[in-house]
This record gives sequence, C-alpha cells and structure tokens, in this order.
Amino acid sequence: MTIAQIQQHTNAQILQMPFPAQSVSELMLDTRHLPLPGAVFFAIVGQRHDGHHYLADAWQAGVRQFVVSQAINLPQLPDSNVLLVGDTLRALQQTAAAHRARFDIPVVGITGSNGKTIVKEWLYQILAPSFQVIRSPKSYNSQVGVPLSVWEMRTEHQIALFEAGISQPDEMAFLEKMIQPKIGIFTNLGTAHSDGFHSDSEKAAEKMLLFRHAQALVYCADHLRVAEQVAKLKQKNPDLALFSWSKEDNEALVRVKTNIGTRICTCIATYNSQEWTLQIPFTDTASVENALHCFAAGLALGVDPNVLVIGLSRLYPIGMRLELKTGVEESTLVNDFYNNDLSSLQILLQFARQQSGNKKKTLILSDILQSGQTPELLYKKVALVLKGIERFIGIGTEITAIQPFLPAKTEVHFYADTASFLGDIQRFSWRNSLVLLKGARPFEFEKISKRLEQKAHQTRLEINLNALIHNLKTYNDLLKPGVKTMAMVKAAAYGSGGAEVARLLEFHKVGYLGVAYVDEGIELRQAGVQLPILVLNPDTAGFDVFYRFQLEPEIYSLQILEELVEYTGTEKVMRVHLKLDTGMHRLGFESSDIATLTAILRQFPNIKIASVFTHLSASDNPDFDAFTHSQAALFIAMYQQIEQVLDYKPLRHVVNTGGISRFPQYHFDMVRLGIGLYGIDGTGVQKQLQVVNVLKTTVSQVKNIPAGDTVGYNRNSGLLQKPVTTATISIGYADGFLRAAGGGRYKVLINNELVPTIGNICMDMTMLDVSHVPGVKAGDEVIIFGKKPPVEDLAKCMNTIPYEIFTNISDRVKRVYVQE
Repeated sequence: MTIAQIQQHTNAQILQMPFPAQSVSELMLDTRHLPLPGAVFFAIVGQRHDGHHYLADAWQAGVRQFVVSQAINLPQLPDSNVLLVGDTLRALQQTAAAHRARFDIPVVGITGSNGKTIVKEWLYQILAPSFQVIRSPKSYNSQVGVPLSVWEMRTEHQIALFEAGISQPDEMAFLEKMIQPKIGIFTNLGTAHSDGFHSDSEKAAEKMLLFRHAQALVYCADHLRVAEQVAKLKQKNPDLALFSWSKEDNEALVRVKTNIGTRICTCIATYNSQEWTLQIPFTDTASVENALHCFAAGLALGVDPNVLVIGLSRLYPIGMRLELKTGVEESTLVNDFYNNDLSSLQILLQFARQQSGNKKKTLILSDILQSGQTPELLYKKVALVLKGIERFIGIGTEITAIQPFLPAKTEVHFYADTASFLGDIQRFSWRNSLVLLKGARPFEFEKISKRLEQKAHQTRLEINLNALIHNLKTYNDLLKPGVKTMAMVKAAAYGSGGAEVARLLEFHKVGYLGVAYVDEGIELRQAGVQLPILVLNPDTAGFDVFYRFQLEPEIYSLQILEELVEYTGTEKVMRVHLKLDTGMHRLGFESSDIATLTAILRQFPNIKIASVFTHLSASDNPDFDAFTHSQAALFIAMYQQIEQVLDYKPLRHVVNTGGISRFPQYHFDMVRLGIGLYGIDGTGVQKQLQVVNVLKTTVSQVKNIPAGDTVGYNRNSGLLQKPVTTATISIGYADGFLRAAGGGRYKVLINNELVPTIGNICMDMTMLDVSHVPGVKAGDEVIIFGKKPPVEDLAKCMNTIPYEIFTNISDRVKRVYVQE
C-alpha cells in the first residue's frame, strides 16, 4: 500500500505530497518506537495525549509520512507526505481494514472476557508446524492494537489469529471491520471490563458483534449466557456454523469427558461419531477450557484431528511478559521468551530504550522460526530496528544472514546453538550492560538466563510495570488538561526500585519526579533520568551537588533560603520549590515569614521558583474536610503574596494521592502522586487500581510434625496440640516479613489456598501450617502479598500501613520487573 492509497481509503485531504508513490512499511503511533523506512505516523489524539505534539520528534526519527487531524506547521515537516483527516484513529482503522481486504485466508477472531491471548498463542503452537500463521503480537486487541496487528498480514500467511477486546459499547463494530473474521472464538464471559456496560447481556451482545459476518463460531455450550447470545446471532445469520463443545452434556457439536490427573488432563472428545483422546498437559480449569477451545477451532478450520491431538499434547505455558532483573557483573537482564518475531522484537527494543539508562545494550537473538520469509529479507528487516545495540550475539543456523546489514561498529558473534554459546560464555564481559534475551522456545534461552542472572535467594518482589502505568493513567484521567503530575519515587519508589520506576515514568511523560534526599536524585541522574527532580529534604551543605546534577531543592525556611543565597550569589541561577506550612506543621514557611521571603526573592531574581506547594494533612479523611479547605485557602493567600514579587507564575501543587479524587478544585497546576501509583488509595479510587507489588518466595522443605512437638524458636509459642504438616519458606524478618506476622496471625497463599504461619518467624525463614493443603512440596511458589492476600492484610496484622510494608522489604530481596 502507498500513501496515495491511504489517502483514497480515508478520504483524506492532501496537505503536501511530494512523493505520492512512496510505499508504507508500518503504521506508527509512538515516537519512542524506532520507525522502519516508509513508516506512516498517525497523530492519534487521546484524552490526555496528542500525537500532534510529537510530529517534529517523528520527523527527527526519520519519518516522512504523516496523517494528522489538525492544522499544523508544515515547514516543520519538510520533504514529507502529509494527509489531513477528520479523525486519525478512524483513519488508522480504515487503513488497516483496507489492508485486510486484500487477503482471502481463514482469519480467526477471538474475543471474550478471559483467555483470549492464551487461546491465540496455543492455536499458534498447534498450527505453526503445518501453516504460515500471523497472529496479534502479545495482547494487541484494542482500538489501536488491532490495526497494528492486522497490518502485519502478508501474502505468505495462510491463517491469521487476531484478538479483539472492548471496554465499552460501540467499540466492537470498528474492530470487526478490520478483522473481518471467517471463524470466531468466544472464550467466556466474566467480570473483566464490566464497568462500561449496564449488564452482562449488553457486554456479551457487544462482543458478539465481532462475528456478525463470520462463517463459523467456536464456543463452550456450558456457558449459558454465551449460548443465549449465540442463539440470537444464529437467528440473524442462519448460515453460521456452530462449533460448540460441552463437558456437561449440553447440546453441542463436540462432547467432552475429562479425567484430571496430577499433571495431565485426559479428555475423550466425540465429534462426528468419532472419538479422540486428548492429553492436555495442564490440570487447572481455565487451561483445560482454553485447550478445548483450540481443539474446536482446529476442527472449524478443517485441520486433521490427529494433528490437533499431537499439538494439544505439546502445549507449553505462555510467558506473556518481559522480565527485568539484576544480572551478573552489575548488569541488567531482560528476558522475553513470549514470541520471537519482528513485532515482539520491536516491543522488546522499545522496553530496552526505556530502561537502558547509561548501560550498553547487548542483544542475544535466536533464529526467528516459521516467518515465511527468506533469511536475507527477514534479517534485513530485523537489522533496521536494532539501532543502539552495541553487541549482537546470534544463535542459530540462519541468523548469520543478518551480518551484512548490521552497522560496522556493532560487535557481532554467532553460535550454531545455545549449548555452543554457553560453552563460550566466559569470554564475555557483562559489566554495566543491559542484556536482552530474545529466543524461540526450541533454543532454551532459559538456560542462558540462569547463567546470567545474579544468584540470590528465592524471595523476590515482582513489580508489574503494566499495573503501575494503569494506575498512573487512572489518576491522569481525573485531571483537567494541562495539569501536570509529579510522581513520587522517594525511598526507592516505595521499595519498588527508584531508577527502574523513574525511567518508566519518564517514558510515559510524567511532568516531575519527587525524591526525599539528594542521594536519591543523584542515583536517578546517574541512571540516565532527565526529568526535573524535586528533592524534599535538601542537605544545605550540598547545594553545589544540586547545581551540578540539576536537582531542584525544596526550600522550607528562611535559614535555608539564606544559605542558598550565600551559595548562588546574584549570578548563579538555581531552580527551587517553596514549601508553605498551612497546617501540617512539619516543614514550610509560615505566614509570618512571607514578607522577609518576598524581599529576598526581589533581591535575588536568579533564584527561580519552579513551584510553590503545601502538604494537606488529612486529604483522604472526610471528617477533616473543613480543615483541608482552610489549608487550601491559606495556601492561595500565601501564594498570591509570593506571586506579586515575581514576573512569572510558579507552578502550584497541593493535593497528594488521597486528594486527587476528592479535591479536583485544588489540582491547580500539578498534583503529587505517591502511594497511589503502587496500587494503594484510601478513597474510592482504590477499586480502579491494580496491584503493582507481589512478594513471592518458595517452599524449602515440608515436614510432618507430631502433636506435643514445637515449631521454631521459643518452645512456649509453638507447642502443637495435634499433628501438623509444615512447610518452611525462604523468607524471614530480615527480608521485611516481621515477627508480628508469626504465630498464625497472618496467612499466605500456596497452591491457591491461604495457610497460616506457625511458630515464630525467623531471621531468614518462616514456617507454615499446610495440613489442609494436599500436595505441597519443595519448590512450590508462595505469595506473601499481592492480589491475594492483599498487602493491606499484612499491614493490618502488623498494626501499620502499606507504606511501611513496601519500604521495609530488604535490599537482599530480588526485584524483578515484569511487563505484559
């Protein structure tokens, strides 16, 4: 497709088109993503972002084709094709729909509340050995994700698998026009995204719109609400073939009897009066259901059932996330074993650019299997997206084709297989490197990960970066346009890891960062963070450090202001933030200080006031709303006195996490977002937040203890009244799991069951009573807190607050950052 064809399909107005025949290589929405030659940038307008603000950035990155919906400064885009449309999102979707219409292959559209990505990926595992299959990268199923997925269709593909997800009415019709599925899969109907609909029936009917022109539909007849909607669709489309299946003797095309063992679920599936024995290597209900959806979908596609039987027996778990963790020699390791194709590689590289800081980047990449392209064509495309990779290690027999296309300055190594690389791994230095692992499953890159991962005990704090950004967006949606967000990353981002979280927030364009001490600010600067940083507790002996690292101190007293003036004199320019005390009575200028403060500011205009702020002491407690209003009124009065002596208006910020939702009238120019980023809010916003931090450990040993014995230190506290089975886990009070949680006062999750502690918590270990949970064994995963049990339960047990739980987690606990 060319830019001229996009103009025709979208009815766009041509603002300038010096190169009308230029072909389109990719549809681009984000300037942080490295474009391919021939990319088209669509300036998408969202609630709090506007792609038109980044046109110059896209041009600087090499983009020369643009679709916009606003009047723009054309001289900033010289020698570029520029189209004007009414709505850039709809233009993006129209472009994808036109591209999709070029192909007459079986397209499978997948929707439902849960399991879409698993079903898609397992279908791919089953079909890929026999067909050239294109599927959505990761979980690209939204209004912008679907067009990017559909755009990847090529002539060599024989089957396409696309997800479709919605969160409110009137969305599915747009996705259906792009996907145009011949075969549909409706996985199930659950609670996900229910807030946008009046009822489950309304949500199911909206999802069913994906299949209004389909030829066949796969669903489970045991889901009665889904079956009701299917019946309605069948009335409108009598030619729709229904590939239903049932485990519960409901009327269905495929009847299934299941026998769940310890590691395998054996299913007898009856179809067209024939039986097949399916060996599914999973035993949980959701996985079995997902696998049976795949079996029925394979039948709908006309695949030989014997091929499906073999494919189902070989299914493996889907790791749907990137993992960032500490590696050997002070390196950082990023694992991504989810997909190994060009699209997912670009996602990995974007994540790397976000998190690399000042580290040198090494990419370890295996052969990309089943691409349907010649090695020369495929790896030429791969090389185009590897900007910034200083060292490239290729593993496989075909990947050597990339060498002619890599920059001459890139350090390049090739190995025939993973074993050969591991045998030679000692030759490499990994110091201060960001190491990216991207390998197809047969290459067993998990062996490389184990060699390069810094060895630590099994307790780990997982920080879900997707959840953190979801929480950021939740609060941003409460703000008026133009209001900035200062994200608080003090105390190592509330125990989550300062540099990693700060780089993520910078990538997602928060306005400011806030830290407690200058050392924290220096650490962020040394990690490559460029955002403005407010330091709340400045060391007055170190103003030179502030100046050198471009950190901005909080000034909260006349004494500190005078010390700052002594350092700067009248020449050196310094950005600072004035803290006003309006009732918190911790730090800050009082009303009686304002006259002297303003006199100094008049005398030293080189002291630039970046912001003026105060701290509300009870913003999340309705009992003290009158006091909160009085604080805000006092702040406004004090600010006005300060503003009168300046020839500019400093930013104003008053509300913290608890006040963002409760006091929109006091958002002013900026809000400070702290614990809410990490999923904790004492207001009604809590139900919209996602869990960010999950503390995990593993079982070290299981014991059967007779009645009358004791468990742990201090025999008086652990005397057993009956026989118990105990599990010792690798976490103790030195990790932040304090003794107050011992003696049965707290329960952790193991094998999806809550089990109590027993005896006293030790420095490095804790014992659990697992008598009522069969099958617990060494190596089993244990959740200390996360979604279940929530961190609030542990805080309540310890008579404290979640802040203290998060910040008490020891440095020896490994931090692992995950991104779906």
